[in-house]
Amino acid sequence: MITIILLGVLGAIISAVVGTFWYSNATPMGKWHMQYLGFDKLSAEEQQKLIAEAKPKMWKTYLGQMFLSFLTAVFFASTLSYTLMSGGSANSVFFYAVMIWIAFTVPMVGQGLLWGKTEGSLAWKRFFSDSLSNLVTYLIVAGICVLILG
Repeated sequence: MITIILLGVLGAIISAVVGTFWYSNATPMGKWHMQYLGFDKLSAEEQQKLIAEAKPKMWKTYLGQMFLSFLTAVFFASTLSYTLMSGGSANSVFFYAVMIWIAFTVPMVGQGLLWGKTEGSLAWKRFFSDSLSNLVTYLIVAGICVLILG
């Protein structure tokens, strides 16, 4: 159980690192992210004002995201460790990681877009960006589970 919790913490950190890179201004996904937040339509002054207003409460947002990432990583670690303990191989761990992504994450990202405010080609960009960001995180966490538990 301690190993699963530690893998959950490690998974949350990995998720934060992947997300920070993925949505940075240096990537196309980061630029799309700023577009669907509406930052591309704001002046530099308006952007700085919004950033300054958001800074005091950002720790709460990041803490909440870390908690949600921790829950996902604990689920992953427990599911994948059970797979390994049941005689599964590293290949089966990666297979289950991809299947969890297809069965749960992709539909949830899609549902959020269907019922959200993002429209047109930007919605598709967001769908692929958000879905693939999670896939990258899941595969890294699966690899670490194989290294530690396998």
